[in-house]
Amino acid sequence: MAPVVLKASVNLPVDELDSISPVSRPIGDPVSIMRSKVAFKSSSDVTSAGVWECSPGRWRRQVSEAEFSTFLSGCCTFTPDGGATIALEAGDSIYFHPNTNGEWNIIETVRKAYVILPKVI
Repeated sequence: MAPVVLKASVNLPVDELDSISPVSRPIGDPVSIMRSKVAFKSSSDVTSAGVWECSPGRWRRQVSEAEFSTFLSGCCTFTPDGGATIALEAGDSIYFHPNTNGEWNIIETVRKAYVILPKVI
């Protein structure tokens, strides 16, 4: 199987991002708008990778699977339920264990490269 490459994802024009939708669990206004470009999705739809972008706003995390991400631009915070707030900016990477819940606060539109991983039982 050939490697999947998404060239210059930090500079990918916004109009080349495929899906556009508001977050499903917003906390107040403004409601963040998400865009993404899926570079890979497994046949079982369990594993995926690509680029994700989100406009400013606050909302509850929506992904229940494990996730690894590297932030390409922007800045935000994530506050895990019962934990301390984590500040994130371009160049930072984060790993979320499955079922990590908490609140995103997008301060400046963020773009990240991500990999969603299957839950291990």
